[in-house]
Amino acid sequence: MSQVGAKKSAAHKILVTGGGGFLGGAIVKLLVERGDHVRSFSRGFYQELASLGVEQVRGDIGDKDAVEGACKGMDLVFHVAAKAGVWGDYSEYFKTNVTGTENVIAACIKHKVPRLVHTSSPSVIFNGTDMEGVDESVPYSNKFYAHYPKTKAIAEQNVINAARDDLMTIILRPHLIWGPNDSHLVPRIIAGAKRLVMVGDGKNLVDTIYIDNAADAHILAADRLQENHKLSGNVYFISQGEPVPLWDMVNNILKAAGFAPVKRSISRKTAWVIGAMLEACYKLFNLSGEPQMTRFVAEELATAHWFDISAAKKDLGYVPRVSTKEGIRRLEKWLKNH
Repeated sequence: MSQVGAKKSAAHKILVTGGGGFLGGAIVKLLVERGDHVRSFSRGFYQELASLGVEQVRGDIGDKDAVEGACKGMDLVFHVAAKAGVWGDYSEYFKTNVTGTENVIAACIKHKVPRLVHTSSPSVIFNGTDMEGVDESVPYSNKFYAHYPKTKAIAEQNVINAARDDLMTIILRPHLIWGPNDSHLVPRIIAGAKRLVMVGDGKNLVDTIYIDNAADAHILAADRLQENHKLSGNVYFISQGEPVPLWDMVNNILKAAGFAPVKRSISRKTAWVIGAMLEACYKLFNLSGEPQMTRFVAEELATAHWFDISAAKKDLGYVPRVSTKEGIRRLEKWLKNH
């Protein structure tokens, strides 16, 4: 039982955008466990949500009318839906991450939804340098090498600016979410198992967060926001609270899936140059798919990025209950059965 699932209060009507996704689905499950009425807003229909008794509304987050309909009658919205990734058209990222968030904010205000918890990303402050133990006072980056962090930064600022008397908002920045049912990070690592190359010296420490801890943090944020309105407009980093060498984490995931560790390596500078060249080729020849390396990925893989989560601990009561070691054990068990 999670630290939030055990808390029983009056049932609320709660919307989770992206409820069919990895994080959204984990949040939905915890809400259902504690007796809330949950509505999911996603583009698809998900049988696992239906089996939980979750109301499903299908639509595009970029569609203002669809979002308005989904938010009507809600007491709380978790805005988790986003377009992630390192490659693609800027317009697609903008439509989902910026316009979509604007639609959620407008719908909350129109239908008098009192609370909004927004899922952001630490990448909004990533400037290509080592970030070690930094807190929420670090400013947004003034240069982005990928559309995802740029659009998430715009969205996050919109949510901060939307905080008002009749709409309390709170923003969470989970970093590298992983665990069973992961549809993004773990599959990418496994798919590249035989061609992965370590970028840099392999000593760079990074934060990650196990899926159950990320879901816990979101519900804690909503509960604390209801109790303490002064938290409205705040931003919080959330993680395992124990940074690990990035390539140790990659190798642990590979091991859990039955693969050998990464052996080959290249320098950060070489990876950056390769990324720049591949980006240019993909744009020039309008190639499908995504480059195996980009400038953003090269910098992410070679630099340290871990964060001070003391604010989340103090204000939200957040404690990562599942350790990284235990999370890897659970992931390995899940991978063996899938």
